[in-house]
Order: sequence, then C-alpha cells, then structure tokens
Amino acid sequence: MYLKKSTNRKTGRTYLSIVNSYYDKETKQSRTATVRSLGYLDELLKQYDDPIAFFTEEVRKMNEEMNKENSTINLKISLNETMPLNYSARKNFGYAALSKIYHELEIDKFIKNKQRYSKEEYDANNILKLLVYSRLLFPASKKKTFENKDIFFEKFDFSLDDVYRSLSLFNKHCEALLLWIHEHIKKLYNRNTELVYYDVTNYYFEIDKQDDLRRKGVSKEHRPDPIVQMGLFMDTNGIPITYKLFPGNAPDKTTLIPALRTIQKEYSLGRIIVVADKGLTTGDNIWYILSAKNGYILSYSIRGADKDFQKYVLDQSGYIEKGEGFKIKSRLYPREIQITTASGKKIKKTVDELQVVFYSPEYAAKEKQEREAALVKAMDLIKNPGKYNKATAYGAAKYVKNLAFDPTTGEILESVQRKLSLDEEKLKEEEKFDGYYAIVTSEYKESPEKIINIYKGLWKIEEAFKITKSDIESRPVYLSLEEHINAHFLTCFISLVIAKILEYRLQGKYCVTEILESLRKASCSHIKENYYVFDFFDEVLEEIGKNLNIDFSKKFMRLKEIKKVLGETKKGDFSL
Repeated sequence: MYLKKSTNRKTGRTYLSIVNSYYDKETKQSRTATVRSLGYLDELLKQYDDPIAFFTEEVRKMNEEMNKENSTINLKISLNETMPLNYSARKNFGYAALSKIYHELEIDKFIKNKQRYSKEEYDANNILKLLVYSRLLFPASKKKTFENKDIFFEKFDFSLDDVYRSLSLFNKHCEALLLWIHEHIKKLYNRNTELVYYDVTNYYFEIDKQDDLRRKGVSKEHRPDPIVQMGLFMDTNGIPITYKLFPGNAPDKTTLIPALRTIQKEYSLGRIIVVADKGLTTGDNIWYILSAKNGYILSYSIRGADKDFQKYVLDQSGYIEKGEGFKIKSRLYPREIQITTASGKKIKKTVDELQVVFYSPEYAAKEKQEREAALVKAMDLIKNPGKYNKATAYGAAKYVKNLAFDPTTGEILESVQRKLSLDEEKLKEEEKFDGYYAIVTSEYKESPEKIINIYKGLWKIEEAFKITKSDIESRPVYLSLEEHINAHFLTCFISLVIAKILEYRLQGKYCVTEILESLRKASCSHIKENYYVFDFFDEVLEEIGKNLNIDFSKKFMRLKEIKKVLGETKKGDFSL
C-alpha cells in the first residue's frame, strides 16, 4: 500500500487516499484499489500539521501490520460483479510438495545443463515440470495438459509445439537422467540395492499400426491393441530404480537379462539379489544371474514343475506348522536347468538352490474363488462359443477341451464348437495344489521364513504398476514417434518416483492414491486483488506439510506468500 496524491488540474486541489496495488491476471496489468479515502489536503491541514507525513507513517504501520501472518484486511466485494467468458480463478497449490521433491532430486539442474548445448529456445525444465506435475495431479494427453497449464502458479511461457519438440530432448538424455535421479536418491535416502525387485508389465496404444516398438503381444489387460513392454527395477523402500522398454511381442522372460545387464553396468550396484515372479524363472535367467555373481529369489510354478517336485510339495512330511493353517518346509536341492548357449544350442546345467514351499489357507481360498469364476465363464463358453474369442476367453479357455482359435481372427473355430466340453482332469489336477506356493533361491544360508518375507516385497512393484495405470494414467499412449514414446514413459517414471518418495517420507501412513487426491484438492480461488481463498485441508496435507515444511492449513493467502512458498521449494537445502 502507499499514499496516493491526486491533483485536480482545474481546481489545483490535492486529494489524498491510501491505495493498494495488485496484478490483475485478466488484464495482465497492475491495478490499484482504494483502501481508504482521506480527503483534500487543504481540509486535512486544519486537523494535522503535516497530513502527508502523518498518513505516510499510517501507511507504513498498515503495511507492517498487513505483513504479519495474523493480520486482518478488509476487501470490498460487489455483488454485481460478473465473470467474463471462459473465466477460471482456480489454481492448484498442492504441487508445491511435488516441486520440493523435483528440486530435491535436482532434475531442474540436470535439464538446464543439458539444454545449454541445445539450440532450442524453449525452457525444457519448465516443460518437464508441467508434464510431471500434471501427470501426477491432472493426467491427460500432452495437448490437454498444455491447455490446462494455467491451473498452476508457474509461468509456463511456451507453445504446444515446444512441448512436442522437448520430447526429443528428454529422450536424448533419458539414460543419463535416470542415472542422475538414482544417484541423488542413493545420497538422500541411503538407497539399499542389495535386494532388487523386478517385474514386467505392458501399456497399450489405441491404434492398430505396429512398428519396431509397438507390437501386438500378450496384453496384461487382455486387449487386442499393440503394446509396449516395460521392465521395472525397484528397491526395498518401494522406490523405482530404473526401467527399460521392450517391443510389445517380447516375452516377459526375455527382458530380464538385457535389463539386468544395463543396470549392473551403469549403476554400479555390486552384488545384488534379484527378486521376481515365476514368469522370469527360466534356466537362462538363473544361469545369467549366477554367472554375473548375483543371487536370486524367484517364485516357482508348482503346476508346471516335474512330477518329483510336485510329489515333494504334496508329501506332508517335513512341513512345520506356523499357526492358523500356515505351514512351511524347505530343502537344499540340486536342480537341473536348461540353458541356451551363445550358438543357440540347448544344454543342461545343475544349480544348488534352496527350495521353499509353504501352504496358506487364505491363498487356497483365493485360488478356489478365482477358479470358480473362471469355471462359470468356461461353462458359458461351452454353451455359447459364438460369444467368445481368444481375448475374451482368457482365464476360462484352459478348462475347455478341444478349444481352438482361428490364428487370424482369434474367433473359435466352427469345426470344434460342437466338441467343446469341460476338462475334468485339468480341474482335478489344479485343485490338488490349491494353497501351495514355491520359491527357489540361491541364498541357501537364509532361513525359509526370511526368504518368504523378502519375496512378499514384490507386491510393491505390482502396486507401482497399478499406480502408473490408474493414478498416473500412463496408458493409452497417444504418441507415435518412438523417441516421443520413450520421453512419455520417462515423464511417467519421474512422476512415479516422486509419488513413491512422498509415500516413503510419510512412512507408508498414506498410499499414493490418497496423497495425490489430497494434493489435487489443495487448490484455491482468486477472490480479489492478490488474495486467494483455500477450501480443503485434511490429515494427509497436514502430514505432508510437516514433513516438507509447507503450510497447507491457511484459508487465505496473498499471491506473494504463495510465490514465496513455491520459491522455497526450489532452494537447495533439502536436509531430511
């Protein structure tokens, strides 16, 4: 605020008033609002020896009082005021938490350094921030994200074309950025990579066109669209380490060796123990892991195992009861595996491993429930084969005898439709192993209980995939150029890392979905001049605020206060 002196040219009289200046975001110009009308100077001289000096001091006191956090102000609001077309006064403030982690990892520093050697004039760091913050809070296409950029307080001064151009830059420096983020997490969070969880999922494209990367394969969501495979590594804290993309038709089991080769070489992890699901349990993978002086903890398919192992599982001798029907047994066993040589020849090798088997009543009930649903579907398929194809018959097909599909259309062949029947033998064979689970490991010195506990950590990576597909909405992918697709998944990965770091810092008290929902609701509306009103605050925001030193509880804030908080998130002091 300041003392305004207005002189009338005709009368020569000077009028004093106290006014407040502010930035009008609609006109994009500075404006003033009268806080207090004082009167003409000649009249005021009758009451004050020096009105200008007196009211200048008054303004100073008012500014001092206003700058106090507990100050009170008066705003004049006209009930006749209207909104122009396409008016939006809503802004998100929750992204302050995302900004804190983004700058803690010094992603801004990395991007700015790389862009120094680029001829592009756009601000790549600002574009990446928009893509990451929006992916976490308001996931949408690149075009929609650009159109919604004003939801943030940041000054995003670039075009939609710049957004697409920047994707090539991000792709170019993708591997270096992933390593940069890993090194910062290792330093800030004492990352432990003795155990490394690995799993594979895929993401679909709503397009029929296929190329070297987008290929039709076994979709996790049983869709006929082209997909891309992603192999993801995660640490014991549930924070992603890195990822690698593969063509959509690449089998899960073939992704581990190239992904592991890359991470071991570039990330200097030392000896690691790979924890993965049974889809990765192949002779080639096990032999590669051991040859690289690493270890493994892998689930093992009982139903797909040889008769000797199945007999060992069902033999009740050796099981130790652990309470509530849960039982466990293990053995050190020389298992024969088949590996592929460099020349393509198949040879057999023997590995000494600890085999851990356990039975869980809960797991048995779950398998029975899942099978019952599949059987209902299988019976309907037998009665109404015309309703199904290869994709829609998933889960039920294995219980139907004589089932065959057209290799081109995926439809059930008419020649077999009348011969379909329930596979009773298959059903009985599967039921025998309900509730049993097997894990094989090179870490034979560890107790069976610890091996099981380590393996259960694999759910964190499954949860991460769920986050990318639901909260972050990584698919469907609307991009076509491979380098743009790669950049898209890079921004999704960075978003996932930031979300998981927030979850970790809150010690798992709240899941990622809850965290993002609260940050999304931490928004405000412009009410008058430079003032904003907030309308949401909960225990999640309270915990985030305490951890990151950001106050989300204020109901009213001035624009300069908001900018100050956002500015603090970009500073270099990130002591935990």
